[in-house]
Amino acid sequence: MKQVWHYRQVPIKLQLGDKTLFASQLWLQVREVGLDDETPPVTEPAPPDDVLQLNSQGFLVRSLRVNGKQPVLRKLDNYLCYVSSQHQRYYIDMRLSFEEYKSKFSSKTRSTLNRKIKKYAEYCGGNISWKVYKSAGEIPEFFRLARVVSRITYQEKLLDAGLPDSEEFLGEMEQLAEQGLVRGFILFHQDQPVSYLYCPISNEILIYAYLGYDPGYMNFSVGTILQWLALEYLFEEHSFRFFDFTEGQSEHKKLFATHSVQCANVFFLRSNLRNRFLLHSQSAVNHLSRLAGDKLDQLGLKSKVKKMMRFGT
Repeated sequence: MKQVWHYRQVPIKLQLGDKTLFASQLWLQVREVGLDDETPPVTEPAPPDDVLQLNSQGFLVRSLRVNGKQPVLRKLDNYLCYVSSQHQRYYIDMRLSFEEYKSKFSSKTRSTLNRKIKKYAEYCGGNISWKVYKSAGEIPEFFRLARVVSRITYQEKLLDAGLPDSEEFLGEMEQLAEQGLVRGFILFHQDQPVSYLYCPISNEILIYAYLGYDPGYMNFSVGTILQWLALEYLFEEHSFRFFDFTEGQSEHKKLFATHSVQCANVFFLRSNLRNRFLLHSQSAVNHLSRLAGDKLDQLGLKSKVKKMMRFGT
């Protein structure tokens, strides 16, 4: 499979939990390894053979499949090899039937999901209102409703990771919809949007791009409910190979996935003083953040502190 590189700015962030303390932008050549990439996992990531552009500070390979735990930072020839994250990349095999997919869940989990759906249906007066958006004519409505939810989510407030609020992004969504390459979902309470899910499609793979929910409905698990309803709909389409949860681990992704592969985000940066300082700083802050998180977990306070940081409660 041909490797496609994109030249773009990538932030090197110093973060404590969800809080960004500092960010420096580097121009890098970036490649995303898809689920359909058949390149075997590597034991020791090596710098790409591709030519480094004049103003580029190096390469970034996202979701590179790896064997075993990787060292965070090491020097390779003229590069600093920095593994910023190591994670399981979760996905769903959409070639299953929905009945086969449901059988992966324990009876207890299925009961919990059904109970959540029943509870929310009762709150909504007996029926759950939700809608699928996939045509170019439907996308502007999806965008408007999803933005209502996105602007109040912690993903947007703290992580700058909400659904992008721009005419350019809306135009991209409409172009994908014209090709049949997008699925959007909105969950409502009466006429109010309370959760959204946006999935572009590439090579018959659904990409878990943006999910958000109104924090006022957190106790109803509206994000989980919408995910379940959307998956039932998507399985019935019989049009897809995988549902790709992309990088990053969460209980939500682990719950719904059928498989996972071990991946890492790997930087190969020019070995110079500035880049060494940035990488050592990020590595040190990440280590401090993990220690703080582990300590809060031991004290039984981690989830409470996260909630306070995200929702200000």
